[in-house]
Amino acid sequence: MSDFRLRVFAAVARHLSFTKAGQELFISQPAVTKHIRELETEYSQRLLERRGNRVTLTEAGRLLRAHAEAVAAAQQVLTAQLLALRNPDETAGRLRLGASTTLSQYILPGLLPAFQARYPQVQLTLRNANSEQVADALLRGELDVGFVEGRTKSRDLHYELLLPDELVAVRSARLSQSPPPPSTLASALAHPLVLRERGSGTLEILEFALRAQKIKLSDLTVAMYLDNTEAIKSYLEAAPDALGFVSRRALDRELAAGILEIIPVVGLHLSRQFEAVWVQGQPLTRAAQRFMSFAQEQLQQPR
Repeated sequence: MSDFRLRVFAAVARHLSFTKAGQELFISQPAVTKHIRELETEYSQRLLERRGNRVTLTEAGRLLRAHAEAVAAAQQVLTAQLLALRNPDETAGRLRLGASTTLSQYILPGLLPAFQARYPQVQLTLRNANSEQVADALLRGELDVGFVEGRTKSRDLHYELLLPDELVAVRSARLSQSPPPPSTLASALAHPLVLRERGSGTLEILEFALRAQKIKLSDLTVAMYLDNTEAIKSYLEAAPDALGFVSRRALDRELAAGILEIIPVVGLHLSRQFEAVWVQGQPLTRAAQRFMSFAQEQLQQPR
């Protein structure tokens, strides 16, 4: 059995935040502090440097983090092996998923309850981050499978198609009952734009398409960069003159309620792919294999 204090320390080291570590483990921040102090007392060394709200690892902390991660990985392997001895057909253990915002907000949550019902022994977590952050977390060994969008690929990661998607231009809905007419690209880009942050697959897709038209983001009026689609939709609802680019799959509620509307833009095609991703050459755990098969099965069904 692994020491729970190591799990707490690993969470703090991963997030560099006592608050986020407590949220991940469902314990209070004072409890996190207590576990860290006990470890520092046991090893007679400072493991973390705390300056205000900033947390950094000491050399001893970096060493202990590597040990804690190795212990967690060994515990996972042992759990899976013991389960396989007891019941070769049962799937259990930890499954750490990471997904870019559109996937983690609008695609994957609808799959999780049914997956948990089918595989109740799997300890499932889902981290929300942008595509670049998901890739980095996979390479650091913090995730088992990621789900991303965008064109940039790492040679150290393996990618598989999960689902096609399309970005659309969207604005606050007008009072007219008729669909908005198509807009020229120049007219659409003349609006104040609300865009996703750097590192997001959504922004990368838009930049690539604009670059093909010899247009740079620096030439445009960007009112705001925001780190999630819900924030963009709320901004657009409150700013009638602004225009944003988001996934068509993220707009069902707003389109049905007449809150936002899609503006067809002539000559701008923003198709993309949602992809599953994991470390190149690293076999998926049984739980990850089961989730991949389950997700592909569910997502192939008609919407």
